[in-house]
Amino acid sequence: MANANKRIVFLVDMQSFYASIEKAANPQLRNQPIVVAGDPERRSGVVLAACPIAKSYGVVTAEALWQAQQKCRNLVVVRPRMEMYIRISMQITQIFEAFTDKVEPYSIDEQFLDVTGSVHLFGGDPLQMAAQIRRRVWLETGINCRVGIGENKVLAKMACDNFAKKREEGVFWLKREELAETLWKLPIEKLFGVGSRMKRHFHRMGVYQIRQLAELAPNVLTRRFGVNGEVLWRTARGLDDSPVSLNTYDTQKGIGHHMTLPRDYHTGAEIKVVLLELCEEVCRRARSKELMGSVLSVGCRGADFDVMTGFGRQMKLEEQTNDAMTLYEAACCLFDRHWQETPVRSIGVTLGQLVPDNVLQLNLFTDHHKRRSLAHAMDDIRTRYGQDAILRAASLLGAGQAKERARKIGGHYK
Repeated sequence: MANANKRIVFLVDMQSFYASIEKAANPQLRNQPIVVAGDPERRSGVVLAACPIAKSYGVVTAEALWQAQQKCRNLVVVRPRMEMYIRISMQITQIFEAFTDKVEPYSIDEQFLDVTGSVHLFGGDPLQMAAQIRRRVWLETGINCRVGIGENKVLAKMACDNFAKKREEGVFWLKREELAETLWKLPIEKLFGVGSRMKRHFHRMGVYQIRQLAELAPNVLTRRFGVNGEVLWRTARGLDDSPVSLNTYDTQKGIGHHMTLPRDYHTGAEIKVVLLELCEEVCRRARSKELMGSVLSVGCRGADFDVMTGFGRQMKLEEQTNDAMTLYEAACCLFDRHWQETPVRSIGVTLGQLVPDNVLQLNLFTDHHKRRSLAHAMDDIRTRYGQDAILRAASLLGAGQAKERARKIGGHYK
């Protein structure tokens, strides 16, 4: 039974969400190994979701489709149908709202539920309530889900990822007073928030188990990793005060655009042409939403998923912007600083810390009105006539910077 003084939070995760939806929609696929992926004729196609049968052959999410097909010769490839996936995700949210009014989507296939105030309406036992939720989702959608339970969001998340997914009943309750016998025995990479790079950092410190991290003094981690060090220490001890919020996604946090390239790009010059195009698209979308941002993130990686190459870095801009050339210049600085001249297969740009663009800090050295007018003129021409018209428009607009921008974009499209 639940402790009346503690919150009860669920993290409900849909098993192989996209693949499960496709099997529910087409019963003939029920006993076949399927993946949801892009065009099998293109090398850039990757596996978005794999059903449990496909996973039994060693197929994993995010690997290249051709690699998955080599592992499983009778693999069925289904093209993604994102509109349907989003609609069913919203249907599942409505199911959860029949159990509690505190539902927070974490991703398209994961949602947090705070059932502290409603568990008594469903028998008073969180484990029984989780079983009811799983049964209703299965009956209404044909999708199997797993439920992690904890007194806060990080415990619920780790309960689901590390324990519930590995149990036939699909439910696990991770209690803070039992962490020494459960979570702390796991390797450090099983801690929520620890990726491959952080794992290497911890291994260099001699930290291999979550227990070792939890027993460190928090100031040791703060000196080495800053605020993130304390966050990871709190996570290892099951401490998290963040509420299950209904307003998490009411405001957009960032605008980004990512591109998987048709081949490996080896030179800085050709990669920067792509960077320019990405900055153009990000700023066009920001202007269409009447937003500006002050934090730029740039990330790139190579084609081989087994060998980690590339980088992901961000920087604070001097002022908020949605101007492509301003963003491009900053992106080039980040790229030149961190690129180690390894081949690049995918690259992305994100503009964060968004604010409305109707308030602007003026300065004596930048004509913001002229830049904005030029940018909106380019957007209008691109919308009406396509990319090829940008070259002609640049000469008419009489801006040297715009001409160079258009020349590079036009050259990339040829």
